[in-house]
Amino acid sequence: MINGKKIAVVLPAYNAEKTLKQTYEEIPGDIVDFIILTDDGSSDRTLELARKLSIDHIIRHEVNRGYGANQKTCYDRALELGSDIVVMLHPDYQYTPKLIPAMCHLIASGLYDAVLGSRILSKGAVKGGMPLYKYIANRILTFFQNILLNQKLSEYHTGYRAFSAELLRKIKYHNNSDGYIFDNELLAQIIYLKARIGEISCPVRYLPESSSIDFFRSIIYGLGVICVSLKFVLQKTGLFSFKLFSFQESVES
Repeated sequence: MINGKKIAVVLPAYNAEKTLKQTYEEIPGDIVDFIILTDDGSSDRTLELARKLSIDHIIRHEVNRGYGANQKTCYDRALELGSDIVVMLHPDYQYTPKLIPAMCHLIASGLYDAVLGSRILSKGAVKGGMPLYKYIANRILTFFQNILLNQKLSEYHTGYRAFSAELLRKIKYHNNSDGYIFDNELLAQIIYLKARIGEISCPVRYLPESSSIDFFRSIIYGLGVICVSLKFVLQKTGLFSFKLFSFQESVES
């Protein structure tokens, strides 16, 4: 706990056997109350290893449902357990778990509703192994979204995020995609709610065994990002209504 807030770390896992142990061992157990892993139909020993590590809560998708579907299961369980802060961390060891206390403190202190671990603020993304084409695409898409969503974020595409449970409960995230665009949809929803978003610099480690989408799927993802941004703008005009921007409570547009 931090400031009396229960903390859950969720690990959306898929074929993470080679990096799960490293990731798990760096999670600060002194402040984290729940560790939740959802195995999304992995074909390797991810599930077996998770059990050996005695991870608190393990959920198995018998078939691969997709990255977004994996997170939905993770968040459902975290909220069921009464968590106050939920940290989403990829178990591929690309992002360091050592930042969990700092990210959670920013939420527990009441300063922010969501905190992003930014690979761009550190200025070491490419040196850390991020493919150059992904870095360039990241910068272009972020510039585009900052204009349309009226924000000043350093990036929209990090896989390292912390949320207050109160914020997650307001969002009907089951309306979101089951694929990779889930992250971007969730962030657009958070911005639409006018929630307070903080960022913290996060060093990057792109290892051969780290998960990463290929060039073709990166293009599909980029088109999806543009679509989400345009929906946001059209929703803001009041002339259009998208299921993506329906919430548990009424929200001023």
